[in-house]
Amino acid sequence: MKRLALWLAAFLLVGAGPLTADDKKEDPLKDILCVVSGKPVKAEAVADYKEGKIYFCCPGCPGAFEKDQKKFAAKANHQLVATKQYEQVHCPFTGKPGKADVKVSVNGVGVSLCCQSCQKKANSAKDDKDKDKLVDLLFNEESFEKGFAVTKK
Repeated sequence: MKRLALWLAAFLLVGAGPLTADDKKEDPLKDILCVVSGKPVKAEAVADYKEGKIYFCCPGCPGAFEKDQKKFAAKANHQLVATKQYEQVHCPFTGKPGKADVKVSVNGVGVSLCCQSCQKKANSAKDDKDKDKLVDLLFNEESFEKGFAVTKK
């Protein structure tokens, strides 16, 4: 009987490892905000955009996004990068290769720039009152086209 109890205890301990590891998986949408409302997103509120998916806080926001995509484009482009559906390939200002030591952080997304001049331009757009100013500058349609591409799998 003792052997059975020991065997069962060992089996449960070994079997608990994978369950614990799965429990620690982080939600990939944890820090992602709705491009319409600015609230945390839910996986079930989604719309196709470019070659990816944009996530929203509720079922009503995709309709508002579809109605005026141009208004929300920079935030949507930022979200595509934040969710790793797109990756940076060049400086968003010039289209030249970015340098690892010339960076700015944009709402949790690191963006490499090609030179100190571009970094100065980006830093001048940081505004405590207008948090979206830097997003608009680095992720507008022109900048996004120059600097970002669909993530290769």
